[in-house]
Formats: sequence, structure tokens, C-alpha cells
Amino acid sequence: MKLWGGRFTKEEDQLVHNFNESLSFDRKFYRQDIQGSIAHVSMLARQGIVTEEDGQAIIGGLKGILRDLDEGTLVLTGEHEDIHSFVEATLIERIGEAGKRLHTGRSRNDQVALDMKLYCRDEIDEIDGLVKGLLEELLKIMEEHTDTFMPGFTHLQKAQPVTLAHHMGAYFEMFYRDRTRLGDIRKRMNYCPLGSGALAGTTYPLDREYTARLLGFVGPTLNSMDSVSDRDYVIELLSALSTIAMHLSRFAEEIIIWNSNEYRFVELDDAYSTGSSIMPQKKNPDIAELVRGKTGRVYGALMSILTTMKGLPLAYDKDMQEDKELTFDAIDTVKGCLVLFTGMVSTMTFQKDMMEASAKKGFTNATDAADYLVNHGVPFRDAHGIVGQLVLYCIERDMALDDMSLEELKAVCPVFEEDIYEAISMKTCVEKRVTMGAPGQVAMRQVIEICRRRLQEPRP
Repeated sequence: MKLWGGRFTKEEDQLVHNFNESLSFDRKFYRQDIQGSIAHVSMLARQGIVTEEDGQAIIGGLKGILRDLDEGTLVLTGEHEDIHSFVEATLIERIGEAGKRLHTGRSRNDQVALDMKLYCRDEIDEIDGLVKGLLEELLKIMEEHTDTFMPGFTHLQKAQPVTLAHHMGAYFEMFYRDRTRLGDIRKRMNYCPLGSGALAGTTYPLDREYTARLLGFVGPTLNSMDSVSDRDYVIELLSALSTIAMHLSRFAEEIIIWNSNEYRFVELDDAYSTGSSIMPQKKNPDIAELVRGKTGRVYGALMSILTTMKGLPLAYDKDMQEDKELTFDAIDTVKGCLVLFTGMVSTMTFQKDMMEASAKKGFTNATDAADYLVNHGVPFRDAHGIVGQLVLYCIERDMALDDMSLEELKAVCPVFEEDIYEAISMKTCVEKRVTMGAPGQVAMRQVIEICRRRLQEPRP
């Protein structure tokens, strides 16, 4: 059934139909389409625009269609242009004349805008839950590893000692910001476009506030032209998804490095690894690599909708149909990545001894050795040079600063005493860093408590 065929004298060319149709992908929001139609008809009956009897018949028919689609006893067929025409045609087929009143006071333009908003809002809620699940796993690691020492890096070079709790805390902050972004988008988009018509409202006495309340919106949108042509919330959502994907990709990259034979910081669970068809010794971090790879796919969706929207005049243009497939794909991609990544993180094992040994061999305590000399009266610039000599000495002998004898230390600088070993131990180097946000246990315990409260509070 075409919703627009009255003024046409020829059938639509099949190639045109195939190019124009959207049922193949907008079927994804059939629940939202029926939900919006039920609210619309409830308002029409309340306003006396349709009779109560017709209203109840339409609502009953719509609920039946929804039930049958959910149960799979009703099949979405390709002969219809879109999900809206499918639902309306099926309704008329089932309840007769009353079904023809469903579309009173409504355009496909505001119907599409509503369906997409409802769908994105529902998906934001689901994605938020998945991000929260990842945060909960990160918090568990933070709580268990406040004394697991490891090298911190800059430029991928070992820099200063930190803890695994501190390192995971950095990702906690990233994904927590992602939750706040999702919350911001949801609040900003939560206004109902239904009742905007094609672009200029309608002459029917619609109660848009009532419809908005039925659908859980804050209220109706305030400009009908903007209502049907607004895709800012799609762009914002894709931007937030791109940021989530970027954070996952950064994390995945580190896990890939840590899982390598050279680092051996982590052991991935067999359930989240694959082997090689030719090399029997291989255990590959394919999940982390795929998460990293799929980030570009999510970025592509954002670039696509930005490009689509950049030259569109008001109000609605058919170009906007291109918002759906790429958004659906980006949402599904990020959701899949979050589920698999969380499972991978929750099952991987951390090799604490390897991490600490790497921190020692990487001279991450060199700055603390220089600070020791400064605290014993040596000017910092001189201390920096002295410790540089010690590092060179150790590199030539394949040893750590901690392995040097006191005699070897004093040969370079007589200021060193026995207490240097305590001063440059991994535990001391970390524990004396107690400012908020630092890796010391005192600071980390404070941060962990804040993170725990964040997850207990209503979503940001």
C-alpha cells in the first residue's frame, strides 16, 4: 500500500521502488512505530477527532500486530515501502474502515522523526547499561590490584611506576565520561516531534503535550519545521558512540601489547582467543583486534550523516532516510563490542610478577633515585645527570637500579647510603604518591570509593 498514490496515474517503477523503499531496514523500529501510533490514536480519541469506538478498535488492532510481530506469526513483507505503510495496511486489513483513520493529523515526516527518536532513546538506555557493566568490571580490577605494580608509559616508553588499579582507573574515567555524554544526549533529545505534521503542524486540535507525556517525553518540540528535519540527536549519538569505540580501541591496543610474548602482562581466557590454522603455538587476541578494527566503521557512520546533513535546506528531505542504516549498524557494532570486551576483561588474568619485573627493568624508579639525591642536598640538575650515569651503567650490564650494590652506587656518587634501596623500591615509589589522582594506596582508596558511589547513583 502506498500512502501517497492518489495523484499519480502510473505505477511506480520497480527499480524506483527498490531504491526508495526503507522497509528492509526501518523494520528494526516496528515496536517504536506501533508505540507512537497507539499514543497518537489515544490522543485523537481523547480530543474527539476520532470516536472512542474507532480509537479502541485501532489500539486493539495495533497491539495485535505488535504481539504477532514479536512472536513471529506476522511476517514483514517487501511489497510495502516502509514500516509505517506495512503497519497501516495490516491494520486496515484486520479491522477495516476504522484503520483508515489512524493517520489523521499526522504525516510520515513527524512519524519517522518520532520513531527514530524513540528508537535512539531506547538504544541509549541499553548502551548506558552496557557501559555501566564494563565500569563495574573495571572497578573490581581496581579494588583487587591497588598493590600490583607495573610500569606507566609515555611515548610507549617505560616512565614511572604505577599500579594496575591506577591504570584501570584511567579507563574508568573515560567510560564514565561516555555515560555522562549519553545522559546529556538523552536529555537534550527528549522532546516529542509528533504533531508537527509534514512541516507546518495541522489544523486538527491535537493535544501534543498529552502525546508527549504518553511517550515519556519532557514535552513537545517547539518548531514544526525543525522537528521533522532535526537529526542533531543522531549526530550526537554517533559522536558519543565514536568516542566509546575510540576508548575501547585504545584499551584493546594495550591488551594486545600486554598479551604479546615480549610483555606477558596478561593471559587472555581461551574463550576470548583464537588459534592459527598453521602455527599450533599461537593464541591470538582476535576479540581485542576486532574491537580495534570496528572503530573505523563507527567513525564512518558519523562522517556519513554529517556529510548527508551539511547541505540540506529546511524542512524534510528524502536524503534524511540515510540516517537509519548507518545509525543502526553503529549502534549494533558498539553494543557488540561492549559485550565482548567486557567479557574479555572480566576473564583475563594479570601476571603480577611480570608487571613488577618490567617496571624495575624499565628504570621507572629513576626519578625517585634523583629525588633521593635532591633530598640529600644534591642540586636537581646534578642529580639528574648522576642517575643518568647509573641507568647507562645498568643497561650495559643488563641489571636494574635496585640490583646495584652500595659500592657501585657510591662510586658514582658518595651521597648514596643504605636507605636508597627503600627509597627506590616499587612499593615506596608508588605509595609516597598520595595526591588525589595519583597511584598511591591512600589516594586510590579514595578514588575507588568515589567510583563506587558513581555506580550506585542514578545514571549521570
